[in-house]
Amino acid sequence: MKEAYVKLEDWIMQYSDHLYSWASYRLNDPELAKDLVQDTFIAAYQSFDRFEGRSSEKTWLTSILNNKIRDYFRKNKHQIFSLNEQSGERNLDEYFDSTGAWKPEYRPSLLDEDQALLDVPEFRAILYGCLDALSDRFRKVMVGKFLDTKDSTELCQELGISASNFWQILHRAKLQLRNCLDTNWFKTS
Repeated sequence: MKEAYVKLEDWIMQYSDHLYSWASYRLNDPELAKDLVQDTFIAAYQSFDRFEGRSSEKTWLTSILNNKIRDYFRKNKHQIFSLNEQSGERNLDEYFDSTGAWKPEYRPSLLDEDQALLDVPEFRAILYGCLDALSDRFRKVMVGKFLDTKDSTELCQELGISASNFWQILHRAKLQLRNCLDTNWFKTS
């Protein structure tokens, strides 16, 4: 474990600023960002023997930090999010036109404002709660496509699904996510 300790010291020197900047941006809370970066280095130390070097050290540490951030939002959500596939699909096609864009009468009002919703910690907590409420497959498609920005072909291979099934899942997941956000954020804002 001495090797892990020496390596960890190097990583702290090299990557602390990057990880702190990333956590601060995502959390908008400097003290919490410091805590989660510290937790990231502890987790890296504890799982050092599992780091195979298939990604860069920086990528691996950032991935651990992202998991810590997701865990934080999951544990600290202040609202209960409930969603099932049937209620999420009910009449939600009426929100969109034939191109998939919001119909003006259903467009959430906050989308018209200058403030970026992802910069609002309360919205991010609700977003992560809504993502957690999706079925496992729906969540993997949404997170892979929009948060991890993976290519749809790559996601189809990872999930073992066809392209047409992927697009159907993505459409239904968007509808369910929209319903959850509408219920838990837009109607209460």
